[in-house]
Amino acid sequence: MPLTRTWPAYAAAMLAFASAAVSLYWTLGGTALLDALGGTFERLARDRSTAALALVIGVVLVKVAGGLLGVALVRPWGARIGRRLLLVSSLAGSLILVLYGGAAVLAGGLVLADVITPSGPVDRHALRWHVFVWDLWFLVWGVALGLAAWLSSREGRSPSR
Repeated sequence: MPLTRTWPAYAAAMLAFASAAVSLYWTLGGTALLDALGGTFERLARDRSTAALALVIGVVLVKVAGGLLGVALVRPWGARIGRRLLLVSSLAGSLILVLYGGAAVLAGGLVLADVITPSGPVDRHALRWHVFVWDLWFLVWGVALGLAAWLSSREGRSPSR
């Protein structure tokens, strides 16, 4: 059975929408797993200032847009965006997610393995969550989005289309 672009596109969308939902939960005042964020992210989520809320709402909207981008690769309405813009946006988003998630997982893993030692204190609880959940989530999302865009571009060049 040939590899289709549908499953990675929907996987990318699901990961994006789930990430947006978690961020929205924290934005609306939810506190479960906030200690798993640690550092700046935790402080920002706990900060109820207008600026912090505006920033986090912006993050939620970007994540929702990322989910819609994944769906647009496989739904007919995505053609209205323009094939080139859709593919370039998907590949750019994929690159950002893979670089961010991959670098964070690698660096955090090296810290957890005591291969590198940061200059300041480390919240190992939050770092484990970042390595094995939060940052890995971005990495997998980016791989799925990139695979969906690549498969979509290959399908678009095939003689049968």
